[in-house]
Amino acid sequence: MTKTLHAIFEVIAHFQNEQELKQALMDTIGDHFGVQHWGISFLDDELLTEIKTPDIPAVCLEANPVGRYVVERHAPTHEQLILSPEDWKNFCTRHEHIMTGPIVCDGRLVGTLNFARDPGSAPFNGNDLSDLSALCIHLSAKLATLRAKPKILSSAVNSLLTARELEIAELVAQGLTNGEIGAKLWITQNSVKQALKRMFRKLGVSARAEMVAKLQDRLIS
Repeated sequence: MTKTLHAIFEVIAHFQNEQELKQALMDTIGDHFGVQHWGISFLDDELLTEIKTPDIPAVCLEANPVGRYVVERHAPTHEQLILSPEDWKNFCTRHEHIMTGPIVCDGRLVGTLNFARDPGSAPFNGNDLSDLSALCIHLSAKLATLRAKPKILSSAVNSLLTARELEIAELVAQGLTNGEIGAKLWITQNSVKQALKRMFRKLGVSARAEMVAKLQDRLIS
């Protein structure tokens, strides 16, 4: 594994929410794979954001054999493992080479990591595929951690909070911003801000991280 690949692993290990994902990876992932285009496509509505590159055909999972391979096997592949160059041109005229890998959570495909190279570029090879496989494992594990929604147990501490405040506390623990919490709960961002102020007073804390830490012993996955 190259130094760059380990750097990507470090980035994945440290991002705190899905909104940060593409920006965090932008400076390293394209260089490592030597691609002109790359993107992450999330397939369901449970994720907080959708980050995708429509120009990459592998995102359209049902539209070509590369996508179907990933859907059926939850394994990474590139077009030369599935089709001859002539057959591939029938599916895509924009990109000469593509490679796609699965992002899996709770035993199901929830997204794909997609790479494309322009005409004249070298095809993806076995090393590229191995690196993509390792990267997908790290992404899937991190995503599973982020998607584990903490639940607040009954306790002397959380009994101080109302049901709505408990909802806000859980979303704060997931790393959502005030605006994202407001959108999820159908309340204004200012309402979230005021609720947090009340929660801080009740719990005797002065910051979000301190509040989460105080509740952490009472959070379960």
